[in-house]
Amino acid sequence: MKIDAYVHILPPKFLNFLEKKAQSKYSTGMMKKYPTMVDLDSRFRFMDRYPDTLQVLTVTSTQSMDQLTDSPAEALDLAKMVNDEMAELVEKYPDRFVAGIASLPMNDMDMTLKELERAINDLRLRGVFVPTPINGKAVDRPEFMPFYEAMSKFNLPIFLHPAVGPGFTHYLDETEAKYGTWLLWGWPYETAVTMTRLVFSGVMQRYPNLKILTHHAGSMVPYFNRRIEHWYDQCEMIYHDSPPLENYKKGLTRDPMEYFRMFYNDTNVVGSTPALMCAYDFFGAEHLLSGTDIPVEGLTRTTIESIERMDIPDSDKEKIFWGNAKKIMRLALV
Repeated sequence: MKIDAYVHILPPKFLNFLEKKAQSKYSTGMMKKYPTMVDLDSRFRFMDRYPDTLQVLTVTSTQSMDQLTDSPAEALDLAKMVNDEMAELVEKYPDRFVAGIASLPMNDMDMTLKELERAINDLRLRGVFVPTPINGKAVDRPEFMPFYEAMSKFNLPIFLHPAVGPGFTHYLDETEAKYGTWLLWGWPYETAVTMTRLVFSGVMQRYPNLKILTHHAGSMVPYFNRRIEHWYDQCEMIYHDSPPLENYKKGLTRDPMEYFRMFYNDTNVVGSTPALMCAYDFFGAEHLLSGTDIPVEGLTRTTIESIERMDIPDSDKEKIFWGNAKKIMRLALV
């Protein structure tokens, strides 16, 4: 058995909503490129080629419910519609979809927590999808702490997804990034920054039960783990003559790298076994979950093959393929 723990879908009502939004990047042109995202018959025909694989569904949107609407109330209504659709898919097709992941409005925390409770307790969704930055804001803003506290108590994962757009450019004389660098490099950069903010702001320490799942196998963190460690160990030495000195580790009771290793991570590295081994060496087998992103042949086949090629015990491959997803989402599987 295998579980694709991070795969997108656009349910019909949400797709219809997006098509009516002129500013939405998710037009019918993109969807026609990936019919499995919007057409269940196409998706099921594709899934039939992988009969031992179940899917965990997340919406595909790098815009939050808040950014797609004009008011907190509208964002709440949109989130309810999406969550209802996700729950209906799981209930109707339990032999295809093992779980659905909720979406939330994040610009009114009272509404956020109310819909979170409904999505988890009533709809039985098994986590929350959060594009970052959150409405353009850093993830460690105090306003988001009640959300992390609630997710820690629910003991279910937060699915982070990078969401910077074409305006993510490093050059003051440009308003739009060239050559697609906003997606190619901007997305992993955004995830690495988000992880760093959650570590050094103390969120991971304050909520040790919090389960956060990153896209793209932990992004830049496993590859640059020694750079991270060196930087924060040597920071004081490097900047001793540059007041004011900031002690980034102040208030943390454990080594920062221990907090980085608390993150869970999908395997969406487009089939690169060396990248997975890097993530495995840093995070350990218990913190990797098989995930493909978009249900297409190239990503699904290469993801499975890249995990199978890993030079690790079969028991660890089982954890990555399905065991870890079952554990952190508390899935009822035979």
